[in-house]
Amino acid sequence: MHVEFVSITKTNKRDEEGRELTAEDLIVYQARVSNPSNQLNISTAPKLLAFCIRRRHWSVFDMADLCVEIKTSRAIAAQILRHHSFRFQEFSQRYALANSSEPIELRKPGETNRQSSEERLNNPRLDERVMSHIEHSFTLYEELVQQGASKETARFVLPLSTQTTLYMKGSVRSWVHYLMVREDAHAQKEHRAVANAVRPIMVKHFPHVMAAVDMILRARALAPVLAAKVKAVKDDRRNDEALLQFVLENVDDLVLAMES
Repeated sequence: MHVEFVSITKTNKRDEEGRELTAEDLIVYQARVSNPSNQLNISTAPKLLAFCIRRRHWSVFDMADLCVEIKTSRAIAAQILRHHSFRFQEFSQRYALANSSEPIELRKPGETNRQSSEERLNNPRLDERVMSHIEHSFTLYEELVQQGASKETARFVLPLSTQTTLYMKGSVRSWVHYLMVREDAHAQKEHRAVANAVRPIMVKHFPHVMAAVDMILRARALAPVLAAKVKAVKDDRRNDEALLQFVLENVDDLVLAMES
């Protein structure tokens, strides 16, 4: 598995000092379309972006795109392609020869989620059989092509672990949603690895957006805990001072949890 930055929205706008606006600056610039005299105010960008995310003003995040190159298995590529708000270009097994496989880690099924897996299944015998099967599949595939079979028909014998390359381009809005879904613990481990590799690219090019997203996610995760603590302290009428202290110490998280 490998993820690599390819391209990003390039702007034709400059700030008052002549600096070219970044793709993230462009989101801020266009978000202030109704306030032309303040459109080049980048200094308050973090606050504005966080506000837009908290209030679900997602349309502004459609104004900048990011494209990455992803090498992964055909199995995970099929999951990636389900994110229909993106645009894709994928390696064609009808045109070119497939020549490699992604590693396979056998894991035990999840205890509660039937489509997930958790701890590794330590079974060397099965691991050897899997490797043998993959090698045999590629040997057969190459033989079929050498014997005159078309690539588009010979490929049917290849395993889902066969490596593919695809370009994935989408808006910042789409990428934020993708990371929220695919970095989650319920996502397949191999797909989480792809999302985890996309994250530093997003953080590099859209640092304020990602900081706001992470703050919202943290607040949502803390919301049940904070609510339980507030109730516990509030139920103890003798502990009004403790309630006040707790609220003061956690005011930012409480506000974010309520707004998100």
